[in-house]
Amino acid sequence: MFQSRLLGELVEALRCLPGVGSKGAQRMAFHLLERDPEGARRLSEKLIQAVERIAHCSLCRNLSENQVCDICASGHRDRSLVCVVETPADVAAIEHATGFNGLYFVLMGHLSPLDGIGPEELELERLEARLDEGAVSELILATNPTVEGEATAHYISEMARAREIRATRIAHGVPLGGELGYVDSGTLSHAMAGRTNL
Repeated sequence: MFQSRLLGELVEALRCLPGVGSKGAQRMAFHLLERDPEGARRLSEKLIQAVERIAHCSLCRNLSENQVCDICASGHRDRSLVCVVETPADVAAIEHATGFNGLYFVLMGHLSPLDGIGPEELELERLEARLDEGAVSELILATNPTVEGEATAHYISEMARAREIRATRIAHGVPLGGELGYVDSGTLSHAMAGRTNL
């Protein structure tokens, strides 16, 4: 395809990014090489540094350069609230969009028996250990509104219930500014079932 084997390998490497196909990867490669070689060097250096230095927080499993992430290390967080999410991107979204001041537990996925992902793969024993410490009074389940996310939330809520810890689920439903005629039936059904008093 390419006269340069290395260029072909670069394009193929860029395809590992989500949503990037062969044409998009080719555009990125040409842009970096033709128009922004300094940016390409900086990107490669930062990518190598990130891969070598970033790991999982020993408490919440979020991505961190330190053994304990800044959120878990903060003395200003409410340690009685723990929000359970599927990915580090979910933590970033909640931090950016809300005033949540508690802690997190990042599952790094969801329960999916067909894919061989059970409680052990999500390291739910670590979450159980946190719950057993007695500092957590509410577990906020913020898994995705998918079949697997709902099953995961239910499984974890049972863990909390067994320890008499309040388990809550974030609301799902019609988006702000959305029109009912364009909302899918599953979302609309969920919104109707989860309606609240005004």
